[in-house]
Amino acid sequence: MAGTDSSRADSAAAAGPAIVLVEPQLGENIGACARAMLNCGLTDMRLVRPRDGWPNPKAEAMASGATVVLERARVFETTAEACADLSYVLATTARTRDMVKPALTPRAAAGELRNRIAAGQGGGVLFGPERAGLVNEDVTLADAVLSVPLNPAFSSLNLAQAVLLIGYEWFQAGDATPPSALMDETSPPATVATREFFLGRLEALLEEAGFFYPEHIGPTMKRNLRTLFTRAGMSDQEVQTLHGVLRALSEGPRRRSRKD
Repeated sequence: MAGTDSSRADSAAAAGPAIVLVEPQLGENIGACARAMLNCGLTDMRLVRPRDGWPNPKAEAMASGATVVLERARVFETTAEACADLSYVLATTARTRDMVKPALTPRAAAGELRNRIAAGQGGGVLFGPERAGLVNEDVTLADAVLSVPLNPAFSSLNLAQAVLLIGYEWFQAGDATPPSALMDETSPPATVATREFFLGRLEALLEEAGFFYPEHIGPTMKRNLRTLFTRAGMSDQEVQTLHGVLRALSEGPRRRSRKD
């Protein structure tokens, strides 16, 4: 379907969630995603280790005029770096995972993203490689998973289809979202970078204490811990409190001075 009014592009592309493409394989698919994003007023594209490098001329050809998205696209080495400034992240997956996370449909996810972004929080959606999707290590970064209810006998979507479907729900939710205060503004939600720094400290202390034993189940135990703390939706203040807990446990009991 044709129909473009370039004079309205800036007003349509209001603040929206980041679209994070993890290890996209083809430049053509990145371009198709850019087109789908701009259809829905989204311009924040983040690429994690694109297979064929970046920039990619094939992406621009496939974008069909959505070059503003490609020009603003940023490349990251890891998914954690791409999500570092975000406070609420959704992971798209059609597979059952061995971790407990809230599961949302695209429509419910759009409403949640609208509320959180309206409250000043950074939001984003993770999309995995075309062939296999997201790995567990990427999903653990997310606050919730996003699954599309489709024909169970054939539910696979190509990358651009998935981006367009999520983007469409985001765009359609724009007119009906009520104002929402999700948490005290004095204690904003922790970003992915803040959470990852705390979890890194926690894992290091547990490694030193010999907690991850036997070694072959260590990765599963670490993933379970990350899922637990991510699901909690921690605020900055709560993370700082947990850092204090780690410091107290690592330093041991303090002796209080007594006045004679």
